[in-house]
Amino acid sequence: MNHFRDRVTRRIRTTWPGSWPVQFLPREAWSRQEPTYRAASPAVIESAVKRATNRASGNWFVFAASREVRTDKPLGIVVADVELVAWRNVDGSLRVGEGACPHLGAPLALGAIDCGKVVCRWHGLAVGDDGDRTGWRSFPSHDDGVLCWVRLDGVGGEEPTDRPLELLRPRGERVVDAVATMEGICEPVDIVANRLDPWHGAWFHPYSFSDLRVVEIPEGVDDPVADRFLVDVTFRLGGPIGVPVRAEFTCPGPRTVIMRILSGEGAGSVVETHATPIGPGHDGRSRTAVIEATIATSDRPGFVWATRAAAALRPAMRWAAGRLWQDDLAYAERRYTLRTRS
Repeated sequence: MNHFRDRVTRRIRTTWPGSWPVQFLPREAWSRQEPTYRAASPAVIESAVKRATNRASGNWFVFAASREVRTDKPLGIVVADVELVAWRNVDGSLRVGEGACPHLGAPLALGAIDCGKVVCRWHGLAVGDDGDRTGWRSFPSHDDGVLCWVRLDGVGGEEPTDRPLELLRPRGERVVDAVATMEGICEPVDIVANRLDPWHGAWFHPYSFSDLRVVEIPEGVDDPVADRFLVDVTFRLGGPIGVPVRAEFTCPGPRTVIMRILSGEGAGSVVETHATPIGPGHDGRSRTAVIEATIATSDRPGFVWATRAAAALRPAMRWAAGRLWQDDLAYAERRYTLRTRS
C-alpha cells in the first residue's frame, strides 16, 4: 500500500510541477490511526494554558469582525456581561459605548444612526458624544482592519494599554480574510485549552486533518513567541488528496491563540482564535464567543484570482471554520462541565 501511495504521489507532483504540493492519502479506518493519548500529556496542556492566561491583554477584547460594524446600523453585543453598542461615525471611525439608553434603559442596538450618533428608538435621545450630559459613556476601541476591539478597564483589571496586541499577519494585495463567530457554554480558558491540544486534530477532525505529528512542545518559557507547539499536519482537500504543512500554535494574550503556517502551501497564513467572555446565560452557566479570523495568503500565481473572488470565498471559509468549531465547542463545553461540576 505504501508503495502504491508513493507512486501516486510522484505522479501527482509530475502532473502539476511547481504547482500544488499535494499528497495522496490512502483510505484508512478512523480507529486505525496511531493513538496520541500518550503524547497528549494533560500536564503539558494545562501548563501551556496557565502561561497563556497569565499574559496581559491591556483589558482589550475582540467583539466583532470589522465588516460587521456599519455606518447605517448599530450593532449590539455583550462582552463580559457588559451590554455594548457599536457603530461607525460619518468618517468611518469605530465607536463603542454603553448599550443601554441612559434615559430609560432601552437597547440602543435597536435605534438608528443619524449624523454619526445613535438615536434611541423609544424616545429619540441621541447619544455619541462623551460629556453631552446624557449620562452615556463610550469605551476605548480599535479597528485593526480585520477585527474590532473594545477596552473594558472595569472588567479586565489590568494595566490598560493604548492599543490591543499587535498581531503578525500577512499583508498586501495577496491576502483573503474571513471571520467566523460561534458561541459556546464555557469560559475563554476552555477555548484556549482546546487550541493548545494539537494532538486531538486528526482524531476529532478526520474530515480536515491527517498524518498529524507534534514535533515540538513548549518548554515552559514566558516568551509568547518561543512558547509554542510545532505541528506537521496534512490538510485534506477532499477525497484522497491533502496538502502537508508545518504550523505553530502560540498565545500572545490570555484569550488569543494563533495558528501560523510556517512552511508548505499557504506559508504565512494565520488563523486567529479569540475567546471573548459573554457572561452567564439564563441558566447561570458561562457563555463565550469564539471569534476566529482566517487570514490566507500564497505566492502562487493563481492566488490573485482568489483575492479577486474574496467576497464569494468568505462564506466557504466561514463554513469551514464553523464545521471545525462544531466539534471543538463540544470539546470546550465538556471541559467546562467537568471543571465546574467538580
